[in-house]
Amino acid sequence: MNDKSYEMFKNSTIDEIVKTLDEELQKRNESPIWKLKVVPFSRAVLSVLIPLRDNNMLFTPEGDYVDELTPELFFRWNDFVSLKTLAFTIQKSNEAGELLRTKLDSSTCQEYKNIDLGELGDYLGANNVNLDNEFLDFPISAYNLHQGVSNVIKSLL
Repeated sequence: MNDKSYEMFKNSTIDEIVKTLDEELQKRNESPIWKLKVVPFSRAVLSVLIPLRDNNMLFTPEGDYVDELTPELFFRWNDFVSLKTLAFTIQKSNEAGELLRTKLDSSTCQEYKNIDLGELGDYLGANNVNLDNEFLDFPISAYNLHQGVSNVIKSLL
């Protein structure tokens, strides 16, 4: 990871980050499947992480507070199981009006503002993730595909 990547995740908008990834992807000789997956997947993940970053409420998949969005945190949430958990955490938080399932202090969690799950929900639903029942598994092929997508993204940064 280069310093530019850290600065980008720390300060840039979703559109700026996705544009950078897309531009880097276009420079590479990657398979067309990756070109179809990297940008929508990145946009879906960032559609939740950027609002959390901007409200100083970032957390790890284990629920621990993190003070800035880094490429490493982004990749931790790229794990498809973690991403599904994030979607349900935000859904439940939106319903409760406070950030749930984290180890952030209570006063911070109560300042939570709803996050639009449209992009992430559409992406997960299109990849056979049951959005009604958190405890139902998704096909292992979806998990494996997204490991590949995450690896391509790592190579771009």
